[in-house]
Amino acid sequence: MSDLSAPILSRKELVKRVADAREQGSTIVLANGCFDLLHVGHIRYLAGAKELGGVLIVAINSDQQAHALKGEGRPFMPENERAELIAALKSVDIVTIFDEPTVEQLIRDIRPNIHAKGTDYTTDTVPERDIIREVGGRVAIVGDPKDHSSTELIEKRGRGEQDKG
Repeated sequence: MSDLSAPILSRKELVKRVADAREQGSTIVLANGCFDLLHVGHIRYLAGAKELGGVLIVAINSDQQAHALKGEGRPFMPENERAELIAALKSVDIVTIFDEPTVEQLIRDIRPNIHAKGTDYTTDTVPERDIIREVGGRVAIVGDPKDHSSTELIEKRGRGEQDKG
C-alpha cells in the first residue's frame, strides 16, 4: 500500500490514535459499511462524512459480518481488499475492520463526536443512535439520495446476462 493511503488499524491501535487526535482538539467522525462493490454512492457518503470536519474513521464490516448482512456469495471482495480501497480515498483518514454485528462496541470504544450515516436513514432510524448519544456524540445524515447500491448493481448485471442468453 502506498504512503498516500490512510492507515488500516486494529481496534487497539485505533483507540490510541483517536485518543491522540482528541488531545489535539480534533473532531472524530465515524462512518461504516460493507463497501463490497465500491460505487459512487459510497464515495459521496464518505465525502459528506469528511465535510463534517475532523478525522474520518471508516469501519468496514468483516467478511463474516458482510456475509451475514448481504447473504450467500457475499462479500465479493475480502475485507483486507475492501479496507485497502477505502483507505485509498482522499476523504478517509483511518480505516478499521470490525467483526461485531453492529458498530455499537466500536462507538463505545472510540466515542466519536459524530456518527455519519447515509441517506437511507434518518437521525431517528439509525440503529446506533442511542449509543452515540450515550457517549456524547450525535448522528449526521450525509451523502446523496440512496439510488446506488451494490446489490442493485449485481441484480442489474444478472438481468443483463439473462437477457443476452
